[in-house]
Amino acid sequence: MTQSGVPRPSSLAAERTILAWTRTSFAFLVNGVLLTIKDWHGAKGPATVIPAALAGAAALCSFLIGLRRQRTLGQRPIPARITPRVPVYTVGIAVLVLIVVTAITQLV
Repeated sequence: MTQSGVPRPSSLAAERTILAWTRTSFAFLVNGVLLTIKDWHGAKGPATVIPAALAGAAALCSFLIGLRRQRTLGQRPIPARITPRVPVYTVGIAVLVLIVVTAITQLV
């Protein structure tokens, strides 16, 4: 914050980043809950729980990545290189894996 009480642009960017990672982890969590509720009645074995477990793991991972990003963006001075390539690729791959596994279990 500056003396006038106006937040610095970097703090706004940090806040947007934190909110985006939180939204992503919440979306994974809701996906897992919906998959669990859908397969709660008439479960065909442990294979129907796998997509929900993957969604829960992806939610936890994206939440932890968000916490790490929050700590990184909270540093003063902000590090010169803060591009989160690996975490973004990790979450993207998790989304693709979750889609494929969910589609396969729904077809079987």
